[in-house]
Amino acid sequence: MDTLKVRDAADVEAVVRAAIANEQPLEIIGHGSKRLIGQPMATNAVLDMSALNAVTSYEPNELIITVEAGAPLSDVMSLIDSKNQQFAFEPVDTTALLGTPGPGTIGGMIGAGLAGPRRIKAGGVRDHLLGAHAVSGFGDSFKTGGRVVKNVTGYDLCKLLAGSWGTLAVMTEVTLKVMPRPESERTLVLRALDDLAANRAMTMALGSPFDVSGAAHLPASALRADVGLDRLGSREAVTLLRLEGTAASAAHRAAALAKTLESFGIAQTLEDAASADIWSSVRDVLPFAVNRPLGAWPVWRIVCPPASGGALGQALARDTGGDVIYDWGGGLIWAALPPKPDAQAALVRQRVEAIGGHATLLRASEQVRREVDVFHPQASGLAALGERVRLSFDPGPSSTVAA
Repeated sequence: MDTLKVRDAADVEAVVRAAIANEQPLEIIGHGSKRLIGQPMATNAVLDMSALNAVTSYEPNELIITVEAGAPLSDVMSLIDSKNQQFAFEPVDTTALLGTPGPGTIGGMIGAGLAGPRRIKAGGVRDHLLGAHAVSGFGDSFKTGGRVVKNVTGYDLCKLLAGSWGTLAVMTEVTLKVMPRPESERTLVLRALDDLAANRAMTMALGSPFDVSGAAHLPASALRADVGLDRLGSREAVTLLRLEGTAASAAHRAAALAKTLESFGIAQTLEDAASADIWSSVRDVLPFAVNRPLGAWPVWRIVCPPASGGALGQALARDTGGDVIYDWGGGLIWAALPPKPDAQAALVRQRVEAIGGHATLLRASEQVRREVDVFHPQASGLAALGERVRLSFDPGPSSTVAA
């Protein structure tokens, strides 16, 4: 394996130009935290971005931070946390789910585009990416976006980089929006609801005026022993609803929402640290972690219309013998399914396409990932458009990001 460790943006451009000349695809690596996602790369050339790890600029009063793409995500989050700020989209830490070291880099976070439970309120990674410097597959350096929300002119190309998995360009520096941390949070816990009732409760909560920032449901089967959710105190199904803000506001809205949801049962309330621990476990899908009982099972990430989530998840669990977790009010389903040669891709894709959703095989063995379409096949028109966009950035074979 030929690992090319670059020192700056000029090195990145030189490496990409050399790869073009040699018709050699590049695998883009930061810390490798997401290297087990996607189909294995057919290349021996690795572009190591880990040395581009500086924080170029941080202006807490302006709510923006500019960092090099190889900056460790944990370091950047510690820095903004010291100023009582956060990435509002709650970047997912795949360490436990994939069994890889560390949460990876800023570039990998953007390339993967995985957002946590607050996605329903704050938006995703691309909504917080203000600008980027990058090197295209033509070997050309370019800049897109800027350092404030309103200074974008022409096409807002940096949004395309979020969730592109390194197939469009190699990011060297990015500017992101940060947000103040809420002063306080409360989580309502409803118990023993089935998937369909939980779906209705989450829909009612999200449609209420109480500004819910997280809505998740964990069926009882997902709460088997030692799944990192001991604060819940039991193994029955739980439906979680989060409210954030000042202490007085969060407490008042939680009490009002609990009253609104009385038909679903009496809600327990978790406060602040206890609430935060629960949501980090949901965000990082800890019940399906590699060191838990379902650690050897393939895991699917399914995005679907929230109103259809309960019925879809219930049917998948029943027909496959698997377990599911619901986030985003039912719009995001994590499904751990018993191992089969195709990770049950045919069944999953059939059910998901029937309701207008899409599914990504996020965890599976290398052999399965070689033989199965890891990312959801697109309709012909959308696929053609996506390929035209990719070719405008990179005329050669796709690269991939591994955070």
